Amino acid sequence: MDILRLMTAGSVDDGKSTLIGRLLYDSKSILVDQLEALEKQSKNKNSDGIDLAILTDGLRAEREQGITIDVAYRYFSTPNRKFIIADAPGHVQYTRNMITGASNSELMIILIDARQGVIEQTRRHSIIASLLKIKHIVIAVNKMDLADFSEQVFEKIKTDYLEIAKKLNLSNIQFFPISALDGDNIVDRSTKMPWFKESSLLEYLEQVETSEETNLEDTRFQVQFVIRPQTEEHHDYRGYAGEIVSGIYKKGDRIKILPQNIETTISKVETGGKEVDEVFAPQPAVIHIKDDIDISRGDFFVKMEHIPTVANEFQALVCWMDHKVLIPGNKYFLQHRSKVIKAVVKDIEYQLDVNTLEKTPITDSVKLNEVVRVTLKTAGPLVFDSFEKNKGTGSAILIDETSNATVAAVMIL
Repeated sequence: MDILRLMTAGSVDDGKSTLIGRLLYDSKSILVDQLEALEKQSKNKNSDGIDLAILTDGLRAEREQGITIDVAYRYFSTPNRKFIIADAPGHVQYTRNMITGASNSELMIILIDARQGVIEQTRRHSIIASLLKIKHIVIAVNKMDLADFSEQVFEKIKTDYLEIAKKLNLSNIQFFPISALDGDNIVDRSTKMPWFKESSLLEYLEQVETSEETNLEDTRFQVQFVIRPQTEEHHDYRGYAGEIVSGIYKKGDRIKILPQNIETTISKVETGGKEVDEVFAPQPAVIHIKDDIDISRGDFFVKMEHIPTVANEFQALVCWMDHKVLIPGNKYFLQHRSKVIKAVVKDIEYQLDVNTLEKTPITDSVKLNEVVRVTLKTAGPLVFDSFEKNKGTGSAILIDETSNATVAAVMIL
C-alpha cells in the first residue's frame, strides 16, 4: 500500500485543522481514549460534540489562540491508502514553516473560505506550491454551509483561482466544495450540494496517481555508508549503502563515480538483505562494484547517459529561516542529502516576493522568511541537478557553523 504525502494550506481560520480532524474522525483513525480526552477539551463543539481542530493544533499556544503555528504531522490510513498530512500555519510570518511542510509533499490542499473567495494568502500559497514544484493541487472551498451551498459562489472562486494557476503554470488542479465542520464532501458525497457530481475529497485522495512522478530516467545513488564487516564469513565484502534517489540500477551497468570522475561496473545489487536483479527509486540498496576505488559518504554513482552537474559554484533560491540576518560573505555548512560541505554565500542577486513573484534588489541583508536568489560557493565539488529536474538532488539546507541550527532551505537552479 503506497503512502501519499500531502499538506494543507490556507489563511487563518479557513479551517485547515478542522478539515484534517474531520478526515481523521470520519476515517475512524482516532482511538476511544483520544475521543474522550477531546470531548473534555472541546470548547467549540460541533454536532459530534468535539472540536476537530484540537486533533492537529498540538501546541498549547495554538489551541488557546485558535491558530496553527508549527507544522503538525498526522498519519492515518484507509483500506486503499496511507496518508501523512502536514498542517502548515497560515500566517505570513510563518512562511518558513510552510515551506518545511511543503518540501516533502506530493499534493497540496489549499483551503479557501467560501465567504471571502481568493485572497492574497491564496496567491502566496500557490506561489510556494509553484516554487516547490508540487504536481497536484486541490482547492477545497470550505464553509459552504455559510454560503448557502451556492453553486454560483463555488464557480466564481473556481474561475478566479484558474487565472492565478495559469500565470504560475500550475496544472492538475481539482476543486471541491466542502464543509469541514459538518463533513460535507469530505469522506462522503454531500446531499446538500446535488449540483456537484464528482467524488468526495477522500475518494480523490485515495485514487490520485503520484507513482508516475518517480524519476526512473536520471540514475542517482548517493553513498550513505560503506559496509565493510571484516569478519571471517564476509572477509572480502565491501558494499555501498544508500537510497536510490532516482533511476534503476542493475548488475553489469557501467557507472561513473562522482565527483572523482572514475568509471567502473556494478558487480552486484542488494535490497532488503538479498541479492536482486535490479534496484530502483526510492528503494534503499547496497551496490557492489568490480574495482577497488576510494569511495566515501556523499559520493554519487551515476550512469554514463545521465551525468549531473559537478561544480563548486552555483545559483539557488534560498528561503531564510533564521532570526539572524544573512549577508554576503557569511559562511555555513551546506548539507546535500548525506554530504556536508563548507559553503559561503558569495552574492545575493535579488529578493523574490512570495505574494507577487516580483524581484526586488537587496539593499542590506536577508531577514527571516524572505526568499532570495543567491550564488553559493562550496569548499569542494558538489554533485547536483536543478531542483526542477530532480528534487532529490536539487535541494539542500544551510546549517549555522556554531549553533548547528538549520538556517535556510536551498533550491538549486
